Amino acid sequence: MKLIDNWSETSEKLVEKQISTKQLYDGVLLNAWKDEVKLPDGSVSHREYLKHPGASAILPVFEDGSVLLIGQYRYPLKQAFLEVPAGKLDSGEPPLDTAVRELKEETGLSAKQWHKVGLFHPCIGYSDEVIHIYTAWNLSESGINTDDDEFLSYHIVHFSEALAMVEDGSITDSKTIITLLRCKNWWDHSGPFNI
Repeated sequence: MKLIDNWSETSEKLVEKQISTKQLYDGVLLNAWKDEVKLPDGSVSHREYLKHPGASAILPVFEDGSVLLIGQYRYPLKQAFLEVPAGKLDSGEPPLDTAVRELKEETGLSAKQWHKVGLFHPCIGYSDEVIHIYTAWNLSESGINTDDDEFLSYHIVHFSEALAMVEDGSITDSKTIITLLRCKNWWDHSGPFNI
């Protein structure tokens, strides 16, 4: 194994170039594709992947250090999960606009303060999805407006309890885990109040 120190030079040498592409499935949320690609050594292979519009995830924080999590049944795994509020980007919609919209629709809350904590790629092996992470505070109620086929429960827990639920395995949703951990790191260094 040869270790390489310069990541930017190395990453360029790993690029796979698209030769052709074919759409396998055109769905409401996901689209499946199969591409023929030229590998770095010149050989040819195939890559199957899902195109996703992207999403925004939000950690709503109350002044007492508690956060709002939602409970939602996820059909592919046939179980309910505790999650941060989140939703997919509409076509051409900026991620912050999605976050504002989803917070209001899913929780009935509006926030006067927003901070983008970062972003992450949840499933790089088979999807191009990007999730943008926001924290929101200075919250007020504005009225819930969920989709007709969306059924949610609401849970206010102290931020430290939410982090403990990650540690004990009660929270297993990757976007929620990453959002909580990234928000904690940001809050420890730059947060507007102690939680």
